[in-house]
Amino acid sequence: MKKRVLIIDDDMDMCTLLSRFLSRNGYETEVAYSGQKGITKFEEQNFDVVLCDYRLGNMDGKEVLMSVKKIKPDTIVLIITGYSDIKIAIDVIKQGAFDYITKPLIPDEVLSVLNKSLNQPAEPAEKTTTIKNKGAGTYHKQEFLIGEAPATKNLYQQIEIVAPTNYSIILYGESGTGKEVIAKTIHSLSSRRDKTFVAMDCGTLSKELAGSELFGHVKGAFTGALADKEGHFELANGGTLFLDEVGNLSIDIQAALLRVIQERKFKRVGGNKEMDVDVRIIVASNENLQEAYQRGKFREDLYHRFNEFSINLPPLRHRKQDIPPFAEFFLQKTNNELGKNVSGFEPEVIEMFMNYSWPGNLREFRNVVRRAVLLTQGDMISAVTLPWEITNTNPLTATPETTNKEQQTPVIKKDIGLKGAASKAEYETIMNVLKEVKFNKKKAAEVLNIDRKTLYNKLKSYEEYFEQ
Repeated sequence: MKKRVLIIDDDMDMCTLLSRFLSRNGYETEVAYSGQKGITKFEEQNFDVVLCDYRLGNMDGKEVLMSVKKIKPDTIVLIITGYSDIKIAIDVIKQGAFDYITKPLIPDEVLSVLNKSLNQPAEPAEKTTTIKNKGAGTYHKQEFLIGEAPATKNLYQQIEIVAPTNYSIILYGESGTGKEVIAKTIHSLSSRRDKTFVAMDCGTLSKELAGSELFGHVKGAFTGALADKEGHFELANGGTLFLDEVGNLSIDIQAALLRVIQERKFKRVGGNKEMDVDVRIIVASNENLQEAYQRGKFREDLYHRFNEFSINLPPLRHRKQDIPPFAEFFLQKTNNELGKNVSGFEPEVIEMFMNYSWPGNLREFRNVVRRAVLLTQGDMISAVTLPWEITNTNPLTATPETTNKEQQTPVIKKDIGLKGAASKAEYETIMNVLKEVKFNKKKAAEVLNIDRKTLYNKLKSYEEYFEQ
């Protein structure tokens, strides 16, 4: 069954664009052009997510959020804010919003945040199921499969060696290679398995929000801090804290993090009371942190604290032997999710999978299989259910780089003229950088050597690409 999203925005064009885009990506949508109409629709119908602009004509997004939470507390609410409204963003998150998205909106960012919100566990502590994979010991959770490729077997040998220790670990790997899943696996094999595993994405957090998320805050610590809040260190006490894209943390936050690791004590933002903490830290990064500290982007002393052990996660294109078993694994999980009974893949589909470079790695693979199962009416998955980039890949000429570029670049009308061609090239460059930094617009602006205002203005001019 499709997930249902209620879009609340007094900009009718934006509602239409978001509705069309999300519908094309597997969601069922309803729109409301005012806060009150949105609340009325929410009372009358069932929705999985509410996507609401903060600045509405008759009431603001915070009022909508509080009304929605009063009617159905477990509903996921995402707030759209202006890029300068960081304090508002912090406030709505404290009031129960899952996340915020800044304008101008980028289609892939909206989809990424929405998918992330729906993949969150419904309860803080998941029930675990013990499963055993061939030749690789016993593991907890049902989230992963151990493949057959030599690189994969070597990966899990390293995991089995380091998991029982209290070593801090750096996980390196491309986006989608399963760094959080590996971190959970390490946690489940450690003596901390009965304690909490907490994951935090550092890629899109401002300095103020990162401090609050890591260490918590006391009431009145900053505008919008209406109550005391526990941070991730408190929540993970006794267990494991996973910090994804740790290289994006500001130098000030890195200094505070180093102190916690050294002294095993911390203070909440705005507080005076020191708290003891016992947490194992696993961090992940797309970039080499040693190179980052050599460039002055990361503290050398913090790097050495983290680097008690490092693991490199191989991309899927370097472990082709794993493609068939992972296809079956994702198929069975999706069958369970959708209540379907698709039995397998036609031979040409597996051949296409083997020829494709998988720039999005296991995350992309899982989404392709989920899409195919959803579209399949019979017993076997056929090529007609696969996305264009897979069915049109030429295995003799495609490379990871070219395939990645083709996947990331939207189809734009032909005959666009010289000016349009220049705009297209600029748009492609900006989008590729944004995806590399996981839509961290501040970091993207630094990479592109422009200020954030210029970046936002350029993105604003590309809203037409929602329609691509």
